[in-house]
Amino acid sequence: MKKWIFATGLMVMISLSTMAQKRDGERPSAEDRAKRNTERIAEELNLTDAQKEQVLAINLEYAKKNEAEMAERKAMMEARKAEMEAKRVQLREQDAKIQAVLTEEQRAKWTEIKAEKMNDRRRGRPNAQIENDPRKGRKGDN
Repeated sequence: MKKWIFATGLMVMISLSTMAQKRDGERPSAEDRAKRNTERIAEELNLTDAQKEQVLAINLEYAKKNEAEMAERKAMMEARKAEMEAKRVQLREQDAKIQAVLTEEQRAKWTEIKAEKMNDRRRGRPNAQIENDPRKGRKGDN
């Protein structure tokens, strides 16, 4: 019994360590994924060679389609990220120019106004921790 438990534990550890290994960040190609999927289906359903070819063609078509969609989504995300960074740079430049015009007292007030605006924006976010939240303390709220 102890040998059986030990053997089972050993198999679980080996399988977990195998699954945990990285693939060096590379995804298998669409062709490889389609072939692997087709082989799995062929094994499970006992497909003929003609059926395997047809299923492979279908799997390959959709694997390429999915790959193209994923590349498109990735490009969109990268474009959006670049756009957001450009906007941040623009806002920093604008703020620096405004602060250059202001007196020391005005800069302090400007910094305070910006902090208040930031807190106002955060109020709508879940889990935001804001002091002096007007929604807290109303009757009926717990």
